Amino acid sequence: MMIKITEARALVPYRLYVKFSDGVEGEIELSDLAGQGVFAAWNDPKVFEQLRISPTRRSLEWKNRIDLCADSLYMRVTGKAAQNLFPRLAHEEARA
Repeated sequence: MMIKITEARALVPYRLYVKFSDGVEGEIELSDLAGQGVFAAWNDPKVFEQLRISPTRRSLEWKNRIDLCADSLYMRVTGKAAQNLFPRLAHEEARA
């Protein structure tokens, strides 16, 4: 199942509320990203507050081409690892 974002809003600096298409919802703390690389734009609280759900509903987007995919946000809310969400990946061979 492809997880999609159905609702999202900024709560306080570096904290979001997100709801997903399967009904899972929760708050996500993103202070570990703030101030680093492209996320330095979030040092301005107004930039962080101006998030939007992408047209595909598969990511959150901000100005300056900042985005976070639905899967990574879902893992933060649920505490699940990638292999739990995508069990087929554990059985795929990596090819370089």
